[in-house]
Amino acid sequence: MSAKSISGPGGKKPASAATNLIAGGGAGMMEALACHPLDTIKVRMQLSRRQSRIPGSKRRGFIQTGMEIAKKETPLGLYKGLGAVMTGIVPKMAIRFTSYEWYKQLLAGESGKVSGGSNFVAGLAAGVTEAVFVVTPMEVVKIRLQAQHHSMADPLDIPKYRNAAHACYTVIKEEGFGALWRGVSLTALRQGTNQAANFTAYTELKDRLQKSRADPSAPLPGWQTACIGLISGAVGPFTNAPIDTIKTRLQRSPAEPGQTAMGRITAIGSQMYKQEGIRAFWMGITPRVMRVAPGQAVTFAVYEYLKGILEKGREMLPGGSFEE
Repeated sequence: MSAKSISGPGGKKPASAATNLIAGGGAGMMEALACHPLDTIKVRMQLSRRQSRIPGSKRRGFIQTGMEIAKKETPLGLYKGLGAVMTGIVPKMAIRFTSYEWYKQLLAGESGKVSGGSNFVAGLAAGVTEAVFVVTPMEVVKIRLQAQHHSMADPLDIPKYRNAAHACYTVIKEEGFGALWRGVSLTALRQGTNQAANFTAYTELKDRLQKSRADPSAPLPGWQTACIGLISGAVGPFTNAPIDTIKTRLQRSPAEPGQTAMGRITAIGSQMYKQEGIRAFWMGITPRVMRVAPGQAVTFAVYEYLKGILEKGREMLPGGSFEE
């Protein structure tokens, strides 16, 4: 099908919500398993408070940070917080792709064609939707687990948060249910800009590749889908890295009594700039791009593949349709 059309293959109905749910969930699982270590390294780099202005003090790079985690906490330490990610990845991807397709159909004209601006807005809205419903509580739990410096090989080294479920329970017990949505405004801003850039770049690149083929409506090969997913996935992180860094530090620790969310955001940003300089806002950008870009390559390749299989199965059913 055309990248800028809401129609399915051959001008048929768009993919169903069930198709988006299954294909998106499968794609998200593959992305998490392949790229989570880079996310852990990114979080540790963003939480590092080493001051570059101190003589002889140097910031650790992403390779050194990863090696240090593996050495002190075993290689399994790179997968801290994976349980929280895996628990939320299916609803996250379901909401992302399903809401994106819904917003896209809502914004499409009578011809069924989607403009670049409408595609941008649909991606922005999809990112905000997933941030509010899934991403924020998932990341609060994930970051609490990733921020713990303990060896998973030492049974006597007992961390405060034992696993995703225990971390979630502890946060709610000590800080209240609302603590799971700490940093929701920054997360929504980050996810919204990410998905707006991601889906817009992906759609434009896919449309150009399809137009250069003999059959513009035919699906692209998996390797081409992965390549344009890789490129589109790298766009967002460079533009909203400061938002992500402040959000990570905000979600790491409990709020102080009487301090508002905006007050904490301002305080964290001001402290980072004064103590660590402007570069601190882009801490962890290398592992973030290395995680997000390949992650989007995996996500779009697997999503398009599973979506194609599911839609073929749908066509083979009696009557050419099924009940959702």
